[in-house]
Amino acid sequence: MAEEHIGDNIKRVREKIARAALEAGRNHADIKLMAVTKTVPTADILTAISAGVTLIGENRVQELLLKNDSLSQAGAEIHLIGHLQGNKVSKIIGKAAMIQSVDSIQIASEIDKRSEQAGLVTDILVEVNIAGQKSKSGFAPEQTLEAIDEISHFRSIRVKGMMTIPPIGENSLETRRYFSAMRRLFVDISGKKIDNVNCKILSMGMSGDFVEAVLEGSTMVRIGSAIFGARQYI
Repeated sequence: MAEEHIGDNIKRVREKIARAALEAGRNHADIKLMAVTKTVPTADILTAISAGVTLIGENRVQELLLKNDSLSQAGAEIHLIGHLQGNKVSKIIGKAAMIQSVDSIQIASEIDKRSEQAGLVTDILVEVNIAGQKSKSGFAPEQTLEAIDEISHFRSIRVKGMMTIPPIGENSLETRRYFSAMRRLFVDISGKKIDNVNCKILSMGMSGDFVEAVLEGSTMVRIGSAIFGARQYI
């Protein structure tokens, strides 16, 4: 995509975030914009970084590793936001600033073990399957507190918050209902003051629903096609 289009798209997204934040009585500066870069060429990502987006989300471990050096040198903070398989954990430790998609105790345990071996502490978000979809990863809402409490005992990871992906294709009111439920869960668990848990990040909202997410309390939106256009599969 042409550089000017990426810059214009980022400006439009930021304006929508600001309007939604104002409507919700929030400060737009409290909402972080992440550019989701699955299949996006590195040159386009660097254009987005030059336009002020320094938070990058990659879905795939291999793609993150391929782009890591170039994006890190440009000052980007790179998060893994896609499903993480246990046999790929060792490859990502020390490469991603945060793993947003911790969807099981087993994955958390593996991240902890590999982080300890590397002499690192890895920041994570706990993924919640807010709608209970069989096709989606993540903890059921009613299991999330217990899961976070268990994960908090691992010493080489830090729980920094939660993330979710609501059902695709729901109408705006239904989508807001899921985001609202996620916000309530987030506030409730944040208030428990669990040791080694610092729930400050609520990562929810993508290109089709980030306005609703901001209205319902998201602190980080993950935007791909609204910045880079339709995804190009090779």
